[in-house]
Amino acid sequence: MASAAEQLAANINLGAFSKATELKNRIWFTLAALLVYRLGTYIPLPGIDPQILSEIFQRNAGGILGMFDMLAGGALSRMTIFALNIMPYISSSIIIQLMTAVMPKLEALRKEGEAGRKVLNQYTRMLTVALATLQAYGISVGLMGAAGAHGPAVLDPGLFFIASTVITLVGGTMFVMWLGEQITARGIGNGISLIIFSGIVANLPRAVGNTLDLVRTGALSGVFVVLLAVIVAGVIGFIVFMERAQRRILIQYPKRQVGNRMFGGENSHLPLKLNTSGVIPPIFASSLLLLPATIAGFSGTAAATRPGWLTWLTTNFAHGQPLYLAFYVGMILFFSFFYTAIVFNPAETAENLKKYGGFVPGIRPGKNTADYLDYVLTRLTVIGAAYLAAICVLPEILIAQYNVPFYFGGTSLLIVVTVTMDTVAQIHSHLLAHQYEGLIKKSKLRGRRG
Repeated sequence: MASAAEQLAANINLGAFSKATELKNRIWFTLAALLVYRLGTYIPLPGIDPQILSEIFQRNAGGILGMFDMLAGGALSRMTIFALNIMPYISSSIIIQLMTAVMPKLEALRKEGEAGRKVLNQYTRMLTVALATLQAYGISVGLMGAAGAHGPAVLDPGLFFIASTVITLVGGTMFVMWLGEQITARGIGNGISLIIFSGIVANLPRAVGNTLDLVRTGALSGVFVVLLAVIVAGVIGFIVFMERAQRRILIQYPKRQVGNRMFGGENSHLPLKLNTSGVIPPIFASSLLLLPATIAGFSGTAAATRPGWLTWLTTNFAHGQPLYLAFYVGMILFFSFFYTAIVFNPAETAENLKKYGGFVPGIRPGKNTADYLDYVLTRLTVIGAAYLAAICVLPEILIAQYNVPFYFGGTSLLIVVTVTMDTVAQIHSHLLAHQYEGLIKKSKLRGRRG
């Protein structure tokens, strides 16, 4: 028999949605914030010839730059005020979380709760400004050294152009970061993930159009495109299955007698997701792999006149190259384990179970339970990390071998599907809470009438 919560969830419909005023306000706020973000991706940097820049980017759009442009929603290829997008903030989050694991002071802040989290967020913002300044300077120097068939990309190169570009790009990054935080606090879903999601989805129509053009010109066969659509559908189904997969550990609570009444004696489950880290490892790995492109921007020279080591670096970190794939897979595996260790602490969970009298059948409470949870979680993370690596290597093979648009790759589908599932789950939770509030109000009215 279904529980009361399951019965209530089954009764959620459009009528319940229309009555949830707070949820509708949150959705409208989220849509408005994403619209502002998308408008910003079309405001170009001052002092740049857009036609020459478009020609240069089309010539050098492969590899990491194409991936960065996908995550930025096309803002990089148009060189707009949001060209850096949210990547400096993600890189800063990686660094702060790594430092938290090795520095006792930051570890103590993390354990302080809300107050410590605010301090760590402030450190992350400060580091974001530093990284964004570094990357913006690299972009400005690279732009001054870039030239197309009809002239240089920068109309008036010099110190003023560097200063204005750095200020504009850093300001754009901080605004996008603030916008993501506002979506998380006042909207629905995770703001940072939704910003990346909106950039990918906004460029899907263009990717479909490019694929159809390849079919029309004979570069791709119709049979291959149909096969590609089947692969995409299969990947989506596989992602949904893996993201919903979980290991449920049975938890028992002993019976307790309080006065003349008996409490407890119930069984519950501790769900451990197969992919606890979610979409974070691919985003973190992608962010760090953008560093070679930033270093190349510091040279301010064409590819033919760059130093040998820099040419080797940018060449070997292109899509489909063995070194790039090795680093990409390695970082995904590392961040899968690292982020899982951050979001789930077996020792803390075991202590909480012991405090409330819960225990895993056949396992002694305390350290033995923590070791058992760590053992199960490690085995699950191995499978989850392998799944993430396989999904994210898929687009590299398709791009390198068949010149398929990157938007059809596993990484982009992983982000889109995961963010969609998380956002829908939050909407469902709000509707469920609204239903509960309605039932409580009705019961209070009936109590007063009675």
